[in-house]
Amino acid sequence: MACSACSANVENKLNSINGVNEASVNLVGRTALIDFDPTVVSLEQLKQHISDIGYDLVIDDEQSLQEIEARQSRLLKRKTLLAWAFAVMVMCLSMGWITAGGRDAANQLSLILSGACMLLCGSQFYTAAFKQMLHRTASMDTLVSLSTLIAFIFSAFNTFAGESTWGARGIEWHTYFDAVTMIIAFVLTGRLLEEKAKDSTASSIRQLMGMAPKTARVVTKKQPAEGEDSPQLVPISTIDKGDLIEVRAGEKIPVDGEVTWATSFMTQDAAYVDESMITGEPTPAVKRVGDRVMAGTIPSQGRMRLRARQVGEETALAQIIAMVQQAQGSKAPVQRIVDKAAGVFVPVVATIALLTLALWLIIGGIESLPQAIMSAVSVLVVACPCAMGLATPTALMVGIGKAAQKKILVKDATALEQLRKVNAIVTDKTGTITIPNQEVVDFTKADNLSLEERETLKPNVPEAIATLRKQGIEVHMLSGDKEEAVAHWAHEAGIDHYKSGVMPADKEELVKQLQSQGKVVAMMGDGINDTQALALADVSIAIGSGTDVAMDVAQVTLMGNDMNILPDAIDLSRKTVSMIWQNLFWAFIYNIVCLPLAAGVMHLFGIDFQITPMWAAALMAFSSLSVVLNSLRLKFIK
Repeated sequence: MACSACSANVENKLNSINGVNEASVNLVGRTALIDFDPTVVSLEQLKQHISDIGYDLVIDDEQSLQEIEARQSRLLKRKTLLAWAFAVMVMCLSMGWITAGGRDAANQLSLILSGACMLLCGSQFYTAAFKQMLHRTASMDTLVSLSTLIAFIFSAFNTFAGESTWGARGIEWHTYFDAVTMIIAFVLTGRLLEEKAKDSTASSIRQLMGMAPKTARVVTKKQPAEGEDSPQLVPISTIDKGDLIEVRAGEKIPVDGEVTWATSFMTQDAAYVDESMITGEPTPAVKRVGDRVMAGTIPSQGRMRLRARQVGEETALAQIIAMVQQAQGSKAPVQRIVDKAAGVFVPVVATIALLTLALWLIIGGIESLPQAIMSAVSVLVVACPCAMGLATPTALMVGIGKAAQKKILVKDATALEQLRKVNAIVTDKTGTITIPNQEVVDFTKADNLSLEERETLKPNVPEAIATLRKQGIEVHMLSGDKEEAVAHWAHEAGIDHYKSGVMPADKEELVKQLQSQGKVVAMMGDGINDTQALALADVSIAIGSGTDVAMDVAQVTLMGNDMNILPDAIDLSRKTVSMIWQNLFWAFIYNIVCLPLAAGVMHLFGIDFQITPMWAAALMAFSSLSVVLNSLRLKFIK
């Protein structure tokens, strides 16, 4: 897919197929999230439908996909280099830097070279445009195909009949084979650079996938005579539930499982596991017999054996990867508006090109036909639906990926966009703001507090609350605990609004009250008693250490206990949405400014300035690339 019109074509086609309930296509991720009935339509049939309109649907495994992408990348590089070789040769001929037996011979040689460039380097444009035409759709390939074919045919006519047709009338004539080859070279260069930049936007997913090991040590029995267990290295895909697996210090745990034996130099009955990549906790967790461990985590000390409980796509790591992929593939509300615009963009541009041709002929007569044709070609080339199509998904992919790296799991693009509007947060106490602790803490009235009241604050809670205040957000803490304990922890955390002895319905009621005051409310909780309020809130936030029910309801999940990631999530939401609007602004401004300049509107004011087809191709490639590069700035914003 080359532009937003492409992704819109694929999405519309998928949604029109019987058996597909809903399909959402991500231009940047080059993925389709499809809800379909396999008893009505198969993946192979979906692939054929997509192939019919000029695209391809890859349904192989991840390794095959990487091989296909690597092969396509190498092919694109070769075509780009070859296109520039043709472009330089044709440019030298058209500028007279290489003399080849006179003007006619130079034009004929240029015709051969540009034709070869179209065939060898640009054939995918024409094939895709033809298939799209058969299905009454259009894309960036249509604009490139129309512009280069018009320039080539007009130049070919001038090569053999230019002098007799135009020269005899005293009209200066030219060929534009250099424009043909330069357009192809610039478009291919732009796509090559875009692909590299797009790959960078998806780096967070590759990092998450890299956390999963490819092999595991499965414990099997040796020959009975030897009488002891022996771990055997096997591919991860061969592991089943119930298998006994051995993991040593520094190796990645391959599955979610239960510890059956552990030892280390510090203690004979435990090992220490670094879970920071999942939970964000910097201190290694102590694991003993019966404890659960997660795929992707690493024993920092010792050795352990575990019984596989969840394997493959069932592991917590696989579910996190799936959640991030789904979120990156989802669409923000603003993207749906852009998609509608992209659907009519190409026909509108084609209409503008026809009007440009007609107006030049009306104003200048038949003598202005060469100028009219080149102005129309410039309009077709300079128009860029790619920039508009890339504006939202690139920023979302980078933003959601950066959030995942900071242990913030966002369920969809709507949640990320909505999070920036939050100006009130309702939070539970126990397990959300505080950590239950069975040790008596040293503060006044400690002897009078129950076991439930003796815990500690989660790390950096006061700092997080202070930052939320600076962000213009008021925080309300609710708890079923008694007044003394709730007041104490509210004071420790720096929370002014709190209430004790509440029931689940009371939390829901507070969310309603704040919403009735016009506030955008986020609810943060970790237990089943929070799910009512979580479901009602504008944005629902769960704690990764909480219950599965809370995490299922929540739109945002905070992994680990460091509360600073909450204001970080809000700040990242604001920066991501700001980046989206920046991208859209520049994409629209680019087209608004460049289309009239390509059409030659400055000539109406007596100014001899116009964007030529060659420069139109360069500007078009730059506009798409600039949007992607601007989005990538999110990766480096603290």
